[in-house]
Amino acid sequence: MIRAAITGIGAYVPEDILTNSDIEKLVDTTDEWIMTRVGIKERRVLKGEGKGTSVMGAEAVKELLKKTNTKPEEVEVIIFATTTPDYVFPSTAAMTAEACGIKNALGFDIQAACSGFIYALEVGSNFIKSGKYKKVIVAAGDKMTSIANYKDRATCPLFGDAAGAVMLEPTEEEFGIMDSILHLDGVGITHLHQYGGGSAYPASHETVDKDMHYVYQEGQVVFKHAVSKMADVSVEIMERNNLSNESVDWLVPHQANIRIIEAVGNRMGLSPNKVMVNIQKYGNTSAATIPVCIHEWESQLKKGDNLILTAFGGGFTWGALYLKWAY
Repeated sequence: MIRAAITGIGAYVPEDILTNSDIEKLVDTTDEWIMTRVGIKERRVLKGEGKGTSVMGAEAVKELLKKTNTKPEEVEVIIFATTTPDYVFPSTAAMTAEACGIKNALGFDIQAACSGFIYALEVGSNFIKSGKYKKVIVAAGDKMTSIANYKDRATCPLFGDAAGAVMLEPTEEEFGIMDSILHLDGVGITHLHQYGGGSAYPASHETVDKDMHYVYQEGQVVFKHAVSKMADVSVEIMERNNLSNESVDWLVPHQANIRIIEAVGNRMGLSPNKVMVNIQKYGNTSAATIPVCIHEWESQLKKGDNLILTAFGGGFTWGALYLKWAY
């Protein structure tokens, strides 16, 4: 049986840092409130005129190509998960491919909000499993600061900018993407969205005046759903694959809120040292959080390690993916 194995990873975070004390100057909040409620100390911001998500995506992909010793022309598929594409069209995948000299691939974007990376991994793994494609790049990135409302103290401290990318290649061994459970339920539409700028509400003076081009989030509703859904699906994928809390080596949770992360780890019975957490440094970078975590922990991963990736995002979308580390 052909499986899709991750054979390399790249990531990029911008240099500019936005600290909690910077945010205290913008809205009525405190470092203590942000740290206690969310667990974020600072976040990165992509600055520069006309610089979109693909700028970060291209940096992550360039690192990935170098690390996997892959020529750009060898890439056959590039999938980019993002909520903040550079443009309405062409796709961020197209922009990233062009910046990296990838000329022989098919490519497209995926929109599953903060669950985008695990959704894109599932799609990419099926390209590999078809037997037709041998080198598939799955990238994920968001410039969340471009849609954060710096007048809204409830949401603006949450978000940062980053991107990550992995290479998927076929293997016949027991490594790679072993299983996934993914969900979508439109019950979340009214609770977490950005309505402005799409075909329903194209940009106008009115949409701008009404702050419709920013993230809107009802924090408590989203928090409750995120805790229960991420925990449920993570436990479900463990049970389905006969994994105990001892045999799971790493939990890689979407980095939205430290309290959500801790609750999911507790439900799975994992000790905190098995849970990847870097939210304090980067905040919620949406689809990028999981690959940025894996990139940071890469040197600690061993061949055969069992990883559970789990996320929750707008839609609502959520899911878990069981990954056996391949190198």
